[in-house]
Amino acid sequence: MTWVLLALAGGLGAAARFLLDSVVARHNRLATPLGTVVVNVTACFLLGLLTGWGLTHPGRDDVLAVLGVGFLGGYSTFSTASVEGVRLLAAGRTTAALVHAGTMLVASLAAAAAGVALAA
Repeated sequence: MTWVLLALAGGLGAAARFLLDSVVARHNRLATPLGTVVVNVTACFLLGLLTGWGLTHPGRDDVLAVLGVGFLGGYSTFSTASVEGVRLLAAGRTTAALVHAGTMLVASLAAAAAGVALAA
C-alpha cells in the first residue's frame, strides 16, 4: 500500500511544482529562471522539516517515504535546474549560469538546515 501512496504523492508533488513554477514565471521580471529556484529551495526546506520531524518521531518510515520520496521527490526538480544552467551557458550567459547554480546550491542547503533546525 505504501508504494501506491508514494506514487500518488509523487504525482501531487509534480502538479504542485508545475503550479508554483507557473505562478513564479508569470511574475518573474529577472532574466533567469526563478521558478525552479523557488521550487527547489522550498523543497529543501520542507525536506529539512520532515527530516527533523523524523528524527524526533522514530518508526514513521512510511510517512517519511510518502512525503519525502513521493511528494517532495515529485515536487523538487534539480534536473530541470541543471538543464536551465546548460541553456544559460549555451546562450553565452556564463555569469548568469554560475549565479543560478550557485544561488540554488547555497539557498537550498541553508533552507534544508533551517528546516531541520526548526523541526528538531
